[in-house]
Amino acid sequence: MSSIKKVVLAYSGGLDTSAIIPWLKENYDGCEVIAIVADVGQGDDELCGIEEKAIASGASSCYVADLKEEMVADYIYPTLKTGAIYEGKYLLGTSMARPIIAKAQVDLALELGADAVCHGCTGKGNDQVRFESTYAALAPQLTVIAPWREWDLRSREALLDYLAEREIPTTATLEKIYSRDANAWHISTEGGVLEDTWNQPNELCWVWTVDPELAPNESESVTVTVTKGAVTAIDGKPMTPYESLVYLNDKGVKHGVGRIDIVENRLVGIKSRGCYETPGGTIMMEALRAVEQLVLDKDTYEFRQELGLKASHLVYDGRWFTPLCKSILAAADEIAQDVSGEVVIKLYKGQATAVQKRSNNSLYSEEFATFGEDDVYDHSHAGGFIRLYSLASRIRALNETKNS
Repeated sequence: MSSIKKVVLAYSGGLDTSAIIPWLKENYDGCEVIAIVADVGQGDDELCGIEEKAIASGASSCYVADLKEEMVADYIYPTLKTGAIYEGKYLLGTSMARPIIAKAQVDLALELGADAVCHGCTGKGNDQVRFESTYAALAPQLTVIAPWREWDLRSREALLDYLAEREIPTTATLEKIYSRDANAWHISTEGGVLEDTWNQPNELCWVWTVDPELAPNESESVTVTVTKGAVTAIDGKPMTPYESLVYLNDKGVKHGVGRIDIVENRLVGIKSRGCYETPGGTIMMEALRAVEQLVLDKDTYEFRQELGLKASHLVYDGRWFTPLCKSILAAADEIAQDVSGEVVIKLYKGQATAVQKRSNNSLYSEEFATFGEDDVYDHSHAGGFIRLYSLASRIRALNETKNS
């Protein structure tokens, strides 16, 4: 342990990472601990005074990295193009944030000549895999320190006592019963009443969004412009990826959009329950899929769905920096080259619904699709198509009759 002289810690300001700083110094022979805070849009409440807090806990310095725009543009938008939704419901809010946080941590460690990187993830969760897979892909020479797999502090009470004994200030209390994680894309809530799957979520399980039953009785519409599979303007105003997300978050929150209550399969084999709120992301996903419906042919759409399923597991499992993930993202980006158009999304009582859509690349033709009289489609042609399409089934049935 004495060989570790300098450690870069992914610091959140919470109870765990506040205790990790002095623990590292005590257990790694007085090593220097440098904190890095990733601003991924979690909000000023979490970031206010965080540098001073890290120093008070024993860090030699604290760096705050503004990753908001990069996270949305380079991690969320590419994932959206794949259509990735984990286990049919989860829009991967925590999963997409972890690789950019870990990458910023690695970049700082290499810049400062650190020997090791450290995270505060528990041994039960997915995040330990996401962080350490990124470390392995980007800087395998760095030593990885995971205190939750080493120390004997096993409860919230023990962590609070540990800090109190060292006179290190903390705002954490025993009354906190929910575990939350927030970024610009979503906020998650776990623990408390949610640990019993027979309990309904209470009002404390939802942080951002209005209860859909209490949302406005009047619907509201937003017009989303999609360019090559990316949201580029809303209500006619060009916006950056992060600006678009913030704008749609504000709209979605008011109407209770983007709530899910899910029991998911963690990578480590444990099932966990969480309430996730992804208001702006839900609107974006609806807009992109609406344009796809107009633009993509049947086979391409089916292939994009397959990409989305595979991508959901790669992102969830922390395999962002892998050749396979890179290939899937590239394929989805190629498919998205024609996914451009405009969609009107109606927001009402927890729902985001595409009610109008158009695209210059649309394969939809009213002339061919109409149920009225037309001069462009000869119905008699369908018979020959069906006969050829079902030829294998016809031959199989004839063989069965002949051999019976």
